[in-house]
Amino acid sequence: MFAALSDTTRLKVVERLAMGPASISELAKPFEMAGPSFLKHVKVLESAGLVRSEKRGRVRLVTLTPDALQWVDEWVSQHRRQWEHRLDNLEIFLSQGDN
Repeated sequence: MFAALSDTTRLKVVERLAMGPASISELAKPFEMAGPSFLKHVKVLESAGLVRSEKRGRVRLVTLTPDALQWVDEWVSQHRRQWEHRLDNLEIFLSQGDN
């Protein structure tokens, strides 16, 4: 999932989808790349479980999968708490050295 989000194009697609579903052509507009190259980005996001797409007539509609982002948020929050605790302990240790 983090590998999927590490690419700027894919991250921007996820940010756009946070506003609501969009067609492949709408998502691809801001990027200067060939259609097949853009579709590869969408497929990476789908494989990571971040988005899903479905064909509606002649249009492929892409939707964000919010549950997947919840996992990322929980992972980041957990690691943030661990690092805050470590930094608090370091601050205490360093302040004791001043005495």
